[in-house]
Amino acid sequence: MPQLAFANSFWESYDVLEKPVKAGVRKAMQKFQQLTVPQLHQDKGLHLESVEKAADRRMRTIRINDFWRGVVLAPDDGSDVFLLVNVVRHDDAYTWAAKRLYTTNSATRALEVRNVQAIEQLTPQLEKAAAAADSLLFAKCSDTVLRELGVDEQVLRAVRTIIDRPQLEAFGTLLPEDQFEVLQYLAEGFSPEDVYRDVVAVRRPVDAGPDPDESLAVAIANTISRITLVSGPEELTDVLEKPFAAWRVFLHPSQRRVAYRVSYGGPVQVTGGPGTGKTVAALHRVKHLLTRSPDTRILLTTYTNALAALLRENLALLLDGDESLLERVEVTTVNAYAHGVVTRLDGRTPSPIGDRDERQLWQRVVKKLGLPWTEQFLAQEYRHVVLAQDLRTLDAYRTASRRGRGSALSQSKRDQLWPAVELFEQMLRDQKVTTYLKVCARAADLLAASAPTHDHVVVDEAQDLHPVQWRVLRAAVAPGNDDLFVTGDPHQRIYDSRVALGSLGISVTGRTHRLRINYRSTEEILGWSTGVLSPVTVDDLGGEGADTLAGYRSLLHGRRPQADGYGSEQAEVTALVERVEGWIAQGIRPSEIGVCARFNVLLDKAYDKLAAAGVPVVRVKDNPGPGVDGVRLATMHAMKGLEFRCVAVLGVTSSAVPFAREVTPADVDALQHDSDLLRERCLLFVACTRAREVLAVTWSGAVSPFVPMR
Repeated sequence: MPQLAFANSFWESYDVLEKPVKAGVRKAMQKFQQLTVPQLHQDKGLHLESVEKAADRRMRTIRINDFWRGVVLAPDDGSDVFLLVNVVRHDDAYTWAAKRLYTTNSATRALEVRNVQAIEQLTPQLEKAAAAADSLLFAKCSDTVLRELGVDEQVLRAVRTIIDRPQLEAFGTLLPEDQFEVLQYLAEGFSPEDVYRDVVAVRRPVDAGPDPDESLAVAIANTISRITLVSGPEELTDVLEKPFAAWRVFLHPSQRRVAYRVSYGGPVQVTGGPGTGKTVAALHRVKHLLTRSPDTRILLTTYTNALAALLRENLALLLDGDESLLERVEVTTVNAYAHGVVTRLDGRTPSPIGDRDERQLWQRVVKKLGLPWTEQFLAQEYRHVVLAQDLRTLDAYRTASRRGRGSALSQSKRDQLWPAVELFEQMLRDQKVTTYLKVCARAADLLAASAPTHDHVVVDEAQDLHPVQWRVLRAAVAPGNDDLFVTGDPHQRIYDSRVALGSLGISVTGRTHRLRINYRSTEEILGWSTGVLSPVTVDDLGGEGADTLAGYRSLLHGRRPQADGYGSEQAEVTALVERVEGWIAQGIRPSEIGVCARFNVLLDKAYDKLAAAGVPVVRVKDNPGPGVDGVRLATMHAMKGLEFRCVAVLGVTSSAVPFAREVTPADVDALQHDSDLLRERCLLFVACTRAREVLAVTWSGAVSPFVPMR
């Protein structure tokens, strides 16, 4: 029986098909698997036929219906693995297929495709332009180096014509995938040695010989980053029914190297921009650690309840619902874990208060003591200095570093401020309440005096954790091999936390990995969203330097994001309904559409309008399961960790982003003011990078200054 494999190009075409065409694809694929190879060539229903004048002699088409054809790469070496590469309208299928050539990369041994006709036609013209250019992009790279990185002769000739990076990007859709990625890395300034390590070595099979095997089946097996190999009818049905969900736990070779390393000699840090697969790597690390011992206990944790629920759902998907494995993993937030520790070891259940109640207590402190500072300043001093450094006495506070605070405090001023800390904590005790961070502080003390609770701790979205929360996690597992596996992105820091991991006994020196390739959003969405952050500098995850998005790119391409202003909020919401209806008409499932805004007031209006138009709609805060149909509505903060094929970001006005109440006045603390503005930028960046294929950003009135106007 023939075995089917599916290229990424197939998923891109399949996902946007109308339902009747998708049904035709499923029927054709099921029939494909039921026939022998000789029967395939004789079956009149599938009508497997060669493509005349094709650049690749293995190219075939099959009938989906009267108007659609599937494009298939057929084996010519006696094997039985067929690769489905596209679904195209009947009249375009043969033209598309004739231009494509599939080859095996000499370095990675992966199967890759090029538009061979376009390259042949363009190269002579580009050579003439290159001859007159002052400099060429790859002039410093020798032919030998490029060949060692997998660049073949046809691409090498084209590469020697490229003048600058925009020209490379324009050429990119024609070039073979692995070769284009190698060129992108070199264009970003990475050394050939770095490119070989990060692109070639992670994909090259361990047992690869000196020459590539030309077998199609072997090349397909070597291309797990772009090809899905289906083993049987049940798997075929599952993949075709849920292609979007199936990719959520997909692991790229560079991620696999990080997730499945046998052992690390201490804490590990994995960073990268949105969509680079940090969470997927964390989930696979959990899977790997579970195989180390039948008694292994793992804490998988993150910042919010919504993210914890998502981790739990995706871990169950990755582990195929194996309860014997799932019961050995505690998936929860850091605050919830700390709350459980305090309840168990203190014998009482703590009662933490929210931010509003905490601010009111600080207002009472200011009024009672007649202090010259605002309640906002005191709350931030308490959070970023006292709690962050675990200061418990005036003497400790007098000598403490206040790095990151924008207003100096002399010793006399510190002496004046410390009674405010003592009064605040006394008020908490009097009311028999506490704060979430104080619960964490208590949990850290209790764990230090008892014993660790887990063998390994895996942390996702680490950039939003406070030093007190890190002390809890440090105490939850004994220091040693594979103790902490930490993933995060400082460009997505949307809560007011700063940390230097080394100062908390979490040293990741020599065990830091950066993921650079976005597998979720298109390059167009990524480029536009990165423009939100382009004017500013972002501190790294450990708080010891600057982080950068250099080399961060997507392998996907699509439509440029829409950014539109409207005369009124009503007009903006009306346009949203029309846009969502249009997406659904194109075959997008409602559950694959996300709508977000800064405030629930605008979301409620969107909900009412969508529901009135007959569009199914649900709120993310109500925790709808994956099987619940409906457009997902959420605040920008609640979008963290989610992803959708289409995203609409509403109400991006100058009064909402940045929101003045969330920004410390510059005259109160200039550094905190800048930090708050950066956090507001990051919030918009996070919301926009939830989109996989389509992004629409809208506003009514004055637009946010963070929106890239280009």
